[in-house]
Amino acid sequence: MKEISAELVKQLRDATNVSMMECKKALMDANGDIEQAKKILRERGLAVAARKSVRATNQGRIATASTEDGRIMSLVEVNCETDFVARNERFINFAKQVAIRACSTDTSLADAMKSDVTTLINETGENIVIKRNVRFILQGTGKLASYILAGGKIGVLVEAGCSKLETVNNSVFQEAVKDITLHVAASAPKYLEPKDVPETELNAEREIYARQVKDKPPAVINKIVEGKLKKYFTEVCLLEQMFVKDPKISVKDFLKSKSVEVNDTIVIRRFIRYQVGE
Repeated sequence: MKEISAELVKQLRDATNVSMMECKKALMDANGDIEQAKKILRERGLAVAARKSVRATNQGRIATASTEDGRIMSLVEVNCETDFVARNERFINFAKQVAIRACSTDTSLADAMKSDVTTLINETGENIVIKRNVRFILQGTGKLASYILAGGKIGVLVEAGCSKLETVNNSVFQEAVKDITLHVAASAPKYLEPKDVPETELNAEREIYARQVKDKPPAVINKIVEGKLKKYFTEVCLLEQMFVKDPKISVKDFLKSKSVEVNDTIVIRRFIRYQVGE
């Protein structure tokens, strides 16, 4: 059998990022052939990844990326088993690469990047999962904005629109859009406005409220239920929520005031918020 030198082991380690011990074993099985050893490590890696794929992934990171012109932005969630790995530079860079890849597709990247995931599983010793990814393409005049906070635990994408092209470069508009991303991150709205709330959810809420006041006259019950429903909208709908930087006004009123400042109509077309583990 060919002697396995420390230098040869180091070469394989540098090429694969697999542990020195596993590299030496692979080189011994490959009789010193480094290319064959790489193949052995890949095969073993797939087996290891398969065994680890059943382990829970409750930690991870949210990442975002955009095209150079800012007209496409992505948001992704990549999960791992421990916060230690979630803070690892290699894992952080991988999440960023997933986000960059997500700018070019609307489909799930779990299968498309399977080999990359397997490599990272072998490097970290943990199960790694690309949980979800989304892409926004700017629709018409406006701006896409993203925000990551809590050490990559929360991420937001927002698409804001306006009527005039010059508004896009207006600092008031840009600051307003940034403020909306901060608000979404902090307040976690589920929907943009009341009409977006599914009917099934509305009916379920109505039933709960009606049971709470079931002993009152029907006419009174209806008024109370509708009043509680309006309050519910202020909890789950972005435009109805009280603005996080000025709780005396709603997000809708904040946008109206900024629209006056830029002499244009500022709207929020859509948003999405990811939180690790939700």
